[in-house]
Amino acid sequence: MRKQYDFSTARKNPYAVQLKKSVTIRLDEDSISYFKAMSEQVGIPYQSLINLYLKECASSGKKLNLAWK
Repeated sequence: MRKQYDFSTARKNPYAVQLKKSVTIRLDEDSISYFKAMSEQVGIPYQSLINLYLKECASSGKKLNLAWK
C-alpha cells in the first residue's frame, strides 16, 4: 500500500446520485407479509419490492384517494 495517493485526476462517481438512503418506516404486518410472499414468488428481496412499488407510484404521480370519517 502506498503512503500517499494522488486524487488530482479523480472524477466523481456518476452513480452517486442513485444511492439509496436508509430510513425508518413503520408498516403493518399485513403489508410486510404481502411483500414477503411476493418476494418469494419473484426472487427479489421484499425491501427492494417495496422500493420498486413506491418508486413506480412516485414516477407516475399516483395519488392516494383517502377520506377520513
